[in-house]
Amino acid sequence: MSVDTGAHHWVKSQPSGSVTAACGRRIRFEMYCRQIFDKEPQPMIQPEQIFTEQVLRGLFPPERANAFFDALFGDAGEGAYDIALTYAGYDPQANTLDFFLNLHERPGHCLACNLTYGLPEVFSRHPVINVKGLVGEIERLLGSDLQCADWRLGTTEQTGRSLHRIPLRIQLAKR
Repeated sequence: MSVDTGAHHWVKSQPSGSVTAACGRRIRFEMYCRQIFDKEPQPMIQPEQIFTEQVLRGLFPPERANAFFDALFGDAGEGAYDIALTYAGYDPQANTLDFFLNLHERPGHCLACNLTYGLPEVFSRHPVINVKGLVGEIERLLGSDLQCADWRLGTTEQTGRSLHRIPLRIQLAKR
């Protein structure tokens, strides 16, 4: 098989995957050849296609809030809120993924009366919430080309009387 790139005429050798320049120099580009000759280009998958509601529930199941309150208070019924992970977007300039840990007030409880503003520090270290493991699972979903280089939880935001949210920002990098 030969490929004309304009400047050079390349010939793919069989079976080693080596490339020989028309001028006689041998250059090894096994990975390059595999990418160019052996597989079809894959369409770019958008984060919205990956982080569906079902996937987000799998990453952070609703039962995790009960496990958190059971570990914290010894009784899951003492918890004032449920926790849900939502996808907020991708910033291509900053190369970041943004999520929220939404704190939804449970019936009969007062979300505003709880100290939700200290939760980012608690969540970042708590083994049940396991933000580090959550980021690892998100990285796994991104495939082999990207990695989660860093993450951080932002300051709690009060978006309503019965909803507070904690931003999770993940910095991406190529592998």
